[in-house]
Amino acid sequence: MTKEILFTETVLRDGQQSQIATRMPTSDMLPIIQTLDEAGYHALEVWGGATFDACIRFLNEDPWERLRAIRKATKNTKLQMLLRGQNLLGYKNYADDVVEAFVQKSIENGIDIIRVFDALNDTRNLQTSIEATKKFGGHCQPAISYTTSDFHTIDYFVGLTTELEKMGADSICIKDMAGILTPDDAYRLVTEIKNKIQVPLEVHTHATSGISEMTYLKAIEAGADIIDTAISSFSGGTSQPATESMALALENLGYNTHLDMKKVAEAADYFNPIRDKFREEGLLNPKVKDTEPKTLIYKVPGGMLSNLLSQLTEQGLADKYEEVLREVPKVRADLGYPPLVTPLSQMVGTQAVMNVISGERYKIVPKEIKDYVKGLYGKPPVAISEEMTKLIIGEEEVITVRPADLLTPELPIYKKEIEEYAKSTEDVLMYALFPQQGKDFLGRREDRFYDVPLQEVNVTIDI
Repeated sequence: MTKEILFTETVLRDGQQSQIATRMPTSDMLPIIQTLDEAGYHALEVWGGATFDACIRFLNEDPWERLRAIRKATKNTKLQMLLRGQNLLGYKNYADDVVEAFVQKSIENGIDIIRVFDALNDTRNLQTSIEATKKFGGHCQPAISYTTSDFHTIDYFVGLTTELEKMGADSICIKDMAGILTPDDAYRLVTEIKNKIQVPLEVHTHATSGISEMTYLKAIEAGADIIDTAISSFSGGTSQPATESMALALENLGYNTHLDMKKVAEAADYFNPIRDKFREEGLLNPKVKDTEPKTLIYKVPGGMLSNLLSQLTEQGLADKYEEVLREVPKVRADLGYPPLVTPLSQMVGTQAVMNVISGERYKIVPKEIKDYVKGLYGKPPVAISEEMTKLIIGEEEVITVRPADLLTPELPIYKKEIEEYAKSTEDVLMYALFPQQGKDFLGRREDRFYDVPLQEVNVTIDI
């Protein structure tokens, strides 16, 4: 029987997010969508993550319009997005009614597969997203946020995947956001998971540390069904391994990738000058193409490494970079070994910087870290010590319930606040996720609305 491996293409989301901070406009995407659609991919990752924020904050685009335009041009291939569980695409927990409405509208506007993760692997924070995805007819792919510690054993991750399958997963993803999953661990982890679950297993990693291709090969040999790659133009470094290279190597090893390599090459030829344009404009920093083996030592995602260096350089403290890197795993241990993924990667990194530059550990503690220790982000993988808890929040109470259980329905409130500008539920959700940027965007759109002759305006009210 022919062995097969399926590919998810990330160039329109994680590939460009990892290398050009999600600054690719829709106008750069649409001309090549038909080619990507005909290339034989399992799915195209096109939405979610930071795309929503970047559209309204930097590109003056409606992210919902982007999704609808891509959906209209994609006839054969599933469209996929990344969702941060109860955080959706923002950086705080939202009430269940907001989560359900966002999932519903994502599916209605064109998403087929919703990959949903929680930064702490707290499955309570995935519950509403999973249920909503199933309710509205989407394919739900919960992801385990991969990290390493004495606590994060193979048995721990296998247990997570079996729990997620029982919760309704249609497939499951191993999400290695830092590129620290080694080939041997990948083989053992995939083997054990495949022995326990019946649904397909996808593996996602980053090329940051220089081992990603070996990791994918061992994962595939162990039975992984799907891998994430990026067209070569936006591959490598902090992104995923190159689609063409992985496909050609696997075909040579006897795997059927179902990819039309002529179409894939055509897509690379299209994206190469776009990459070069971003390089000339300075948005594509050469460092994001570098291999950084320190990732394997400090367990820090590549994007986090570059952000830390940038922050320190701006403050004239670039010489503290190594000291901050050494502090990151210490802070992570103090805080119960959270996986370093959004928003925890930013929070842990900021705390490490403050510990170093203030000269005293935890002399300055951001509100987000205090909220995390209080349990407002979910349950830490390992219990935080009483001493550390008292140091950070004093005598304040630590909650043990699902954080969203403390929230009352929010959608009617957001709807009322933005009723002057909102024309649809999608507009209300834009405002809910990013109040200031959303209101600014919708206000600018309203100004343009009144510049257009009335008979040319076609607005659907759906609130």
